[in-house]
Amino acid sequence: MAFSATHIGTATLLLEIGPLRILTDPAFDPPGRTYGFGWGTSSKRTAGPALPLEQIGHLDAVLITHDQHADNLDDAGRTLLPRAAHLVTTPAAARRLGHSGAVGLKPFESTTVGDVRITATPARHGPPGSLPIVGHVVGFLLESPSLPGPVYISGDTVWFDGVAEVARRFRVHTAFLHLGCVGFPLTGPLRYTFNAREAVVAAQALGAQRIVPVHYDGWTHFRQGPDEARRELTRAGLADRVTWLTPGERTSLDG
Repeated sequence: MAFSATHIGTATLLLEIGPLRILTDPAFDPPGRTYGFGWGTSSKRTAGPALPLEQIGHLDAVLITHDQHADNLDDAGRTLLPRAAHLVTTPAAARRLGHSGAVGLKPFESTTVGDVRITATPARHGPPGSLPIVGHVVGFLLESPSLPGPVYISGDTVWFDGVAEVARRFRVHTAFLHLGCVGFPLTGPLRYTFNAREAVVAAQALGAQRIVPVHYDGWTHFRQGPDEARRELTRAGLADRVTWLTPGERTSLDG
């Protein structure tokens, strides 16, 4: 087995699975810019990527949970897409991006890249009824002989029946959970990603042997940072399963 992850920022990860190099949600713009997120909401990027574009190198595939928000795909990130032969995302994003190797997957549909089977998983990027505002999002479930077990990437989601269905269908080894308790002043208390407590619920339901938090800093729309997640995961007795990635550093996740 050979499996490692490098956290570049927010939801951007470089996953190395055997010989394959897979990038998730590429966002490489410098900090300082404010982006509109639709319906009067916006967020400012406060931290840049831990690795510059020039150091990313060869890519076999790019996985994009959704293309409509700049913290998951920004202008610089889009320049990387032609490097990869395969792009896996939602059907709507596959049409918009116009990549010759784009595959749009609905939840629980699958495709393969090398010996990695990639299955789209349900994600709901906000409260009930938010789809017309936030658009379609998916997560991903990766399976390969080069992995220690199924790897789940939640995508930007809250806890809902779709995530519970993933837990019913798969016994996950490693779970990359998009945290941050995203919210905006305009929408008050409404949340658009896991908060720390929901991360615990998801990790327990999935039976994850390894929990890897991502998507919790670098933007003004995050209401919770890593400290809240540490407290909740420790309180739930899950601290020994958590791997915190140091941005820009390659971390082996074989075990």
